[in-house]
Amino acid sequence: MRTKEKVIAIVLGGGKGTRLYPLTMDRAKPAVPFAGKYRLVDIPISNCINSNLRQIYILTQFNSASLHNHIANTYIFDTFSNGFVEILAAEQTNQSDTWYQGTADAVRKNMRHFRDQEADYYIILSGDQLYRMDLQEMLNRHITSGAELTIAAKPISREQATGLGIMGVDEEGIITKFYEKPAPDLDISEYKVGDAFMRQSLGKGVDASCEYLASMGIYIFTAKTMEEVLNNDKTDFGKEIIPDVIKQRRVASFLFDGFWEDIGTIKAFYDTNLDLASINPQFNFYNEKMPIYTHRRHLPATKVNFCNISNSLTSEGSIITNAYIVNSIIGVRTIIESGASLDGVYCMGASYYETEEQKKENAKRGIPNVGIGRGTIIRRAIIDQNARIGDGCRIGIDDIPRKEGDFAMYSIHDGIIVINKNAVIKNGTVM
Repeated sequence: MRTKEKVIAIVLGGGKGTRLYPLTMDRAKPAVPFAGKYRLVDIPISNCINSNLRQIYILTQFNSASLHNHIANTYIFDTFSNGFVEILAAEQTNQSDTWYQGTADAVRKNMRHFRDQEADYYIILSGDQLYRMDLQEMLNRHITSGAELTIAAKPISREQATGLGIMGVDEEGIITKFYEKPAPDLDISEYKVGDAFMRQSLGKGVDASCEYLASMGIYIFTAKTMEEVLNNDKTDFGKEIIPDVIKQRRVASFLFDGFWEDIGTIKAFYDTNLDLASINPQFNFYNEKMPIYTHRRHLPATKVNFCNISNSLTSEGSIITNAYIVNSIIGVRTIIESGASLDGVYCMGASYYETEEQKKENAKRGIPNVGIGRGTIIRRAIIDQNARIGDGCRIGIDDIPRKEGDFAMYSIHDGIIVINKNAVIKNGTVM
């Protein structure tokens, strides 16, 4: 069933993105490069487009220039579709002179823009999750259930439940209770999902790996309901709005059993990216029926000269010479010189090519070219865009003291070395 009701999609771009810092030092969280050639915001937008939902707002307020450029250069719909992807950054108005105070506050402050569209339903999506979902199926579930709000739910184990919001449902999948991040030793057995509803929704029974339902932070509101529940000063959906709505209104669950990952931290970002380069990744980018869209750069194919590359992804426009690369992702326009070795590295690449004149000037000034220099060895690292790593560097190799925290050119998070955007790492550096 395909509904003809009017639906507006709202992607929450997040705040300062402190958990992804320093990748968010100069860009909004949705604009962080992902999987070699994409941006995080491409995931929810692609899910919308693949679900035939083409009226999309992105809410953000920090470092939005890069995000604006990406959206403007990527999502251009024809004049006959009435489709758009529009960024709504925090702004001062006669009604408010403050920035967004939370997810619900961000939506509330933009209701005047949403009302102009005269939508029947609003879909609220997160800008930092990796998943592939037919949102029309969730919308159909919302309509047929007669709910005022529907929440996407991921079946999980008790061990996973500690870090997520857990929902209790009746035999029809109507949510009756909600518990935010239960402690590991807390008895939450009353929240277990029923076998009949699980079989009806996903065609499988309940076992220890899927006995609880976690909120995925993906919501569908009936338009009138969303206006009503935001008519207050509460600032956050997950902590304040959703628990109250569950107590007072009919709220349905929509079970989703595909891959879903919150990639809001450096470790999650690193692990999720590198898994994409494995032989059997948990998320499949090679799906022609539901592709992930991004900016068309019209770059040449990657050139590989005498290299040993395994379990890795290489994006277009790169030139890799006599290098050893394993368990890594190479972003667009990456230049890797002879003798370099990368293991467990996400290199985001570059936003431009240097000319020969620029390279000569670099040599005079004693700074490396953009890319990775000769004989440099790198392990377990994220290298942000346009970084200059010189010859003979050793990054993450030697058994030397390293401490977490931020530095001028790099930082360490959960043992992962992050080289900052535009960083200059001189020849022979050991870190």
